[in-house]
Amino acid sequence: MGKASILIVDDDEDIRKMFRLILEGEGYDVDEAKSGKEAIEKAKVKVYDLALLDIVLPDIQGTQLLKKLGETTPEMVKIMVTGYPNLENAVESLNCGADAYLIKPVNFEKLINIVKEKLAKQKAEETLTIEKIAAFVETKTKKLLQEMEEKTSSC
Repeated sequence: MGKASILIVDDDEDIRKMFRLILEGEGYDVDEAKSGKEAIEKAKVKVYDLALLDIVLPDIQGTQLLKKLGETTPEMVKIMVTGYPNLENAVESLNCGADAYLIKPVNFEKLINIVKEKLAKQKAEETLTIEKIAAFVETKTKKLLQEMEEKTSSC
């Protein structure tokens, strides 16, 4: 398994560059998008493990983008970032499927900790899902073999 891929969506180039430097410094594969449209296009061709989404974008509200990305890549960790914190934004973000909510100016240590924590949780859930699928297939196979034996022994 390679390094986690992160998409930074913000219309502010300085913020994108800063987040990129911090996250690449932590060993992540980082892409940037300056608009919701660009983020959606990029998410169609590449699967991102995590997205940092600005709430105020030039072409779409971050919460709408959050819903769209949630539909295309439900397992993606989505962290909302805003320079305009208010209760309504926070509640709407969480209701729309955000995994976390950060306020600008973002504390870099907090950013790194949240990214690591959310990606670790995602990986644990992924492992659990794979184990469940394996257990299901094993049980189903045993059951089918039993049924086949019962059919052949009754002849």
